[in-house]
Amino acid sequence: METMVRVEGGEVWADDTGGEGVPLVLLHPGVADSRVWEPVLPALAEGRRVIRYDARGFGRSPAPTVSYTAAGDLKTVLDHFGVGRAVLVGTSMGGATAVSGALNEPGRIAGLVLLVPGITGYPDLEDKELTGRIAELAQAGDMDGLLALSLRLWAAAGTPPDTEAATLIRAAIPAWFTTYGHVAEDPPAFPRLGELSMPSALLLGEQDQLRTIRCNEEMAQALPDCRLVRSADCDHLPTLRVPGVVAEMVGEVWARAS
Repeated sequence: METMVRVEGGEVWADDTGGEGVPLVLLHPGVADSRVWEPVLPALAEGRRVIRYDARGFGRSPAPTVSYTAAGDLKTVLDHFGVGRAVLVGTSMGGATAVSGALNEPGRIAGLVLLVPGITGYPDLEDKELTGRIAELAQAGDMDGLLALSLRLWAAAGTPPDTEAATLIRAAIPAWFTTYGHVAEDPPAFPRLGELSMPSALLLGEQDQLRTIRCNEEMAQALPDCRLVRSADCDHLPTLRVPGVVAEMVGEVWARAS
């Protein structure tokens, strides 16, 4: 069932399949919206309740007009759907949100599946040169240039024209700028990963950026109960590249958490 969920100073689009048991809550990356889950959604929803939503400014969610945090919105969505315990499945930006949400409410999070995740508080994860290049292209209004750069960086495993990845990324790019100045970064999470004792799994894409690969290796080592899965065929869009691996990882963590 699709609905709009009220969050502080705004709203987000969400979808709940309904069902019993510990729900899966899907958190999309910053290079796509919640449509990125569609290749794996049928497998994930088989016998499970699945909740997904578009972060502010992405997909069907309006752009923000007030300051907010991603983890704060996650809590509001969980509260809206009456979720007492959940398995969080987060990709990239969504992975960072999942970790922050689990640190905020560890008793509420039964398991974590982190797909090429980001995280707050990890040194040297941000590429300032890349950020500057993105700003230059944006100021020039060069959407095609932004898309081409994004496909090289985050969709290296694809075969041109890589239409599915290109469609998702092109739709997400405006949100990079409409959320700027509104989204506040959650507190540093990397130094606190040892506090997260729930079952977890982390997918590392061997065709991802080297900064992300190093970060993901260290995250998997720091999490007390984490299975690291390395995929040679995966970049920064695992649900497009290795949907079967994603579904298997989610099913394993969900079974342990239920």
